[in-house]
This record gives sequence, structure tokens and C-alpha cells, in this order.
Amino acid sequence: MRDVFDAEPFRVAVPDAVLDDLKDRLARTRWPIEANAPPWFYGTDLTYLKAVVAHWHDNYDWRKWEAKLNRFPQYKATVGGRQLHFILERGSGDNPLPLILTHGWPGSVVEFLDVIEPLAHPERFGGDAKDAFTVIVPSLPGYGFSDPPDAPITPRDIGALWRELMVDVLGCERYVAQGGDWGACITSWLAFDHPEHLAAIHLNMLGLLPFRGEGVPSMTEEEMDWLKAAQEKSLLESAYQQIQGTKPQTLAYGLTDSPAGLAGWILEKFHGWTIPGSPEAPPFDTDDLLTNVMLYWLNGINASTWLYVALVNGNAFFLNPGERIGIPTGLFLFPNDLLPPPPESWSRRVYNVTHRRVSADGGHFAAFEKGNLLVDDMRRFFRSYR
Repeated sequence: MRDVFDAEPFRVAVPDAVLDDLKDRLARTRWPIEANAPPWFYGTDLTYLKAVVAHWHDNYDWRKWEAKLNRFPQYKATVGGRQLHFILERGSGDNPLPLILTHGWPGSVVEFLDVIEPLAHPERFGGDAKDAFTVIVPSLPGYGFSDPPDAPITPRDIGALWRELMVDVLGCERYVAQGGDWGACITSWLAFDHPEHLAAIHLNMLGLLPFRGEGVPSMTEEEMDWLKAAQEKSLLESAYQQIQGTKPQTLAYGLTDSPAGLAGWILEKFHGWTIPGSPEAPPFDTDDLLTNVMLYWLNGINASTWLYVALVNGNAFFLNPGERIGIPTGLFLFPNDLLPPPPESWSRRVYNVTHRRVSADGGHFAAFEKGNLLVDDMRRFFRSYR
């Protein structure tokens, strides 16, 4: 990796007027009624969201979190003709392995704030400096502080941008990658299309799916049972995909104008993809969740939803018959994710799986909820590819 590269240092500095406007909007929230049903049954629980908005207005300190973001070196580089924001923390030792971490929706770089330092400097946390990574955490195009595209792009397009960032901008001759949600999809396309400098990938969710049709080996009984369960769960969880992938402009008016509406839209996922069916609040610190929401509020949510156009039209997830990712792949899967962990045989239809682990608990937002476990699994898996 180059010591000097073509990017401008960046620090987060939100104007006071933006924060004053947010506080005013929170104070004037117009609340809906709620059906007589168990908490979270029809979406974000009203009592919970009222408490979150009150905390956001009265106690949440953006400047504290702005400082936490600015603890890490940040940059903006021109990638694909647009300004791309990324965190870069150089690792300990003589030869830390470059690692690109990719978030998804409704996440952001905030998900990774507590795992960057353990990954970059393991000796500070009881580990070995030989396991150190130089950690690169980009904001997806249209997310956080990265410029939006002019129109919807695909996760495969972003995989090409990541290759440009890692190889052309940062000069990484050899690196590894990790992701969940869209990050798993983008990382998978990066491995499929641009394997030349990529040593291995690690996913906490399957990013691509095998082609199903004529000439493809028949599914096993275990695979058919899993697919049925996944489809049944998807029926209850995929409405957001349809609206974000077909009419994102319509949705954007409400989410851009109302911070309470934006929080309600996003925080429901931190409940349903972590403790589905529970009447309890999401098991995350409220300030952590609000900081993640802030990264959508500050520059608008609209472009971040455009990736779902590729999901709805089928361009996001499927390889062609006979295609497979040859890069060594490690999987660390969680039972309460958006979809249940698939059988190992299903994973091997797409990936060269050299490591697979299923956690006893946990959900979709692995770095947020199970950061220590995720760090440990990445260290163990990537040791073989240094």
C-alpha cells in the first residue's frame, strides 16, 4: 500500500444550522395512531420511537460522535468520477494486511467504529500485532459523506469502484475484503470480477445466489427446506425492498422531511433483523443507533435506496450457470439474520468456502452486535492468506 496517495484529508464538521433545524423538526413531530396489537407487530413500536425521539432532542450529542468519527483518519478520493469518503486506519507492525470493510443498508461506517481499532491494532486488546490489518472503510456511493451517483447503480458497479480505490488509488498489491448485507454482495462481485489482487473474502451473509434453472444440479432436500423457509420469511420482510427498488422518489419525500419518519423506517430493521418477534427494544445503544441514522439525515436518504433497483430487477445477486467465485471465502453466519443461514452445500454452489461458522445467536448487524466475535473470526480466517 502506498504511503502517499491521491486523496484529500476529510473531517466531519456539520454546521450548527443543520443541527438546529433537526432539533426543531424533532420538537414538532406529528405522531400517528397505533393499532391494538403486540409491540413491533405492525412495524416500529410507537412507545419506543417516542422515547428515541425525546432522547434525540434532549440528550443526544452529535458533536461527541463527530469527534469519535474524526478520531480516525478520513479521506475523500475521486473514484469513478465521484468523491468517495473512506476511513483509513493504518495497522500496527511492519506489514499489516489491507482490509476493506463494506457496510450495507440501513447501516453505515458507524457500524464499524468499534472494530476498526481492534482490527488495526490487536496488540492493544490482548492480541498479536502479526494479525494487524490496515483498515479501509468506505461509505457507499450516496451514503454518508460519499457523493451520490446520478441514477441507480448496481452492487457490481460498486465492486469495480472498490477495485479502483484499493488498487489504483491506494496501491494495494494484495488485500482482503469483508462485508454483510450489500457489503456481502459488493464484496462478492469484487471477488468475481476483480480477483487479481484479492487474497480472500469474509462474509457474514451470503452475497450472491446460485443460478436456478435448466442444467443446474438439483437441490438437495435440505436446500429445498431452507429455500422454503427463506421465502416464507422474505414475504414478511421484503416490502421495503419493493418500495425502495421501484418508487424510491416517492418514499424519499417523507424520509427527507421528517427525522422521526426516517428513524422509524430504519430502526425497525435493527429490531426485526436482530430479535424478530420480540416485544423488546432493539439490543443496541440508542446513541449508536441515532448516529447511524444521522448519517442518513445529514445528506439525505434518497440515493442510498437506489441500490434496491438492482435487487428488484434481478441484477444484484445471481451468477450465470456454471459461474462460481474462486477466491477463498470465509463465512460467519448468524441465526437471526434477514434470512436464516443456508446449508453449506448451498453456499458452495457459489463460493470457494474454506471456512464456515454459524454463531449460536446474533443477527444482521454483526459488527454492531457481535463485534468481538466478528473480529476474532476475521483474524483466524485471514491468517492463512497473509
